[in-house]
Amino acid sequence: MYTEIVLECGRALAEVLSDALIEGGALAATIEDAHAGSEGEEPLYGEPGMATADSAWAQSRIVVLFEEGANCGALIRRAEKSAGVITPLKQSSRSVANEDWVRLTQSQFEPIAISPSLYIVPSWHARPSAADANAVLIELDPGLAFGTGSHATTRLCLQWLEAQDLRDKVVIDYGCGSGILAIAAARLGAGRVLATDIDAQALVAARSNATVNRVELEVVSSDVFPDVTADVVIANILANPLKVLAPLLSRLVKPGGRLAVCGVLKRQVDEVRAAYEALLPLEVWQISDDWACLCGRVPA
Repeated sequence: MYTEIVLECGRALAEVLSDALIEGGALAATIEDAHAGSEGEEPLYGEPGMATADSAWAQSRIVVLFEEGANCGALIRRAEKSAGVITPLKQSSRSVANEDWVRLTQSQFEPIAISPSLYIVPSWHARPSAADANAVLIELDPGLAFGTGSHATTRLCLQWLEAQDLRDKVVIDYGCGSGILAIAAARLGAGRVLATDIDAQALVAARSNATVNRVELEVVSSDVFPDVTADVVIANILANPLKVLAPLLSRLVKPGGRLAVCGVLKRQVDEVRAAYEALLPLEVWQISDDWACLCGRVPA
C-alpha cells in the first residue's frame, strides 16, 4: 500500500513545494489544476511567440505519493518549511493499493476515433475493430509535448486536415507539440511537411513520433524557421499567441492556400478574427466543447 496526500496551494508555491516534497522523500509529486473538469479549468501551455507559460495553475493541487509507513505529516511539514509555507496547507489523504502502475496508466489511454477513417492509437493497443479497412492509424503515446488527440482543439484540427485535399501539398504545422498534426498531414498525402515549435521537448517528440509513424517531417525550431510558404498552414495554439503571430502565419500561406487556427475559445473568436481581418479573413469552421477552429483562404 501507498499513501496519497493531496495539498492545495497557489501558483507561487506549487513548483517549489513539489520539488521540496521529492527532495524530502516523496515517491512522486504531481501538480494539477484544482479546477480541472469544471468551468474554472485553466489552459496552461507554452506556445510559440509567447513567453513560457506558468509552471502551475492559479489554484493548484499537488498529489503526493508516499511509501507505506512513511511519516507523511513530518515530511510534509519539513517540505512546507523549506518552501516558505507559514500556515499549513489544506490537505486530504487516502491509501492506494500496490498495482501495476504501467498497466494501469496505459489502460487510461484508449484509441481515439477522429473519424471512421482516422484514428490515434497508443502503441500498446491493437488496431481498433471499428476502423475502416483503409483507415489512417497514427501511433502516438502520451508524452511531454502537447497533442495526443484527446483535446477538442487537436480533434478539430485533425478533422479539418482530413477534409482538405493534401495530396502533394506543402503543409506547415506551426506550434507542432507532439507532431500529431504534421504526421497526420503526411499520412493524408502531403508532399512536404514542416513542423515547428519553440519548445525543444516538442521538437524531440515530433521527430521521434515521425520515425515511429514512418513519415518524413522537416522539424525545426520556430527561432530558425526557414523562409518558406505553404499550401496549408495550421496552428493549434491559444488565442493570445495566435493574435501575436497573425502577420507571420498569414505570410506563410501561398496565394490560393489555406490557414487554419485553433485553440480559440468560442468567446475569443471575434478578437482573433479581428487580428487577421486585414491580412487573411477567417471564418469559424467548427466549434467543439466551446473551442473553435477558424480558417481562411489567401486569394489566388
